[in-house]
Amino acid sequence: MKTGKRIEFGKYIISDPKICGGDLTFKGTRIMVEHVLYYIAKGKDWDWICQAYDGNINHEAIAEAVDLATQALSEKLGKRRAA
Repeated sequence: MKTGKRIEFGKYIISDPKICGGDLTFKGTRIMVEHVLYYIAKGKDWDWICQAYDGNINHEAIAEAVDLATQALSEKLGKRRAA
């Protein structure tokens, strides 16, 4: 999501064109949401993920990323089914 202004997707996740080219990151960091979701998909424990990023993200931030990804997938599938 590369837009001209910062967008907040919740308490923890943002898109800011000045940070990582507007890719989704965790607020106050340069940690990309897609990287955290990758680790989840590979079966990494949330505690491991938090430690891997030196405690700069927490379980609530990870849960928000999972919720956002779930919503995006549901919306995409919903649109496809309606077509």
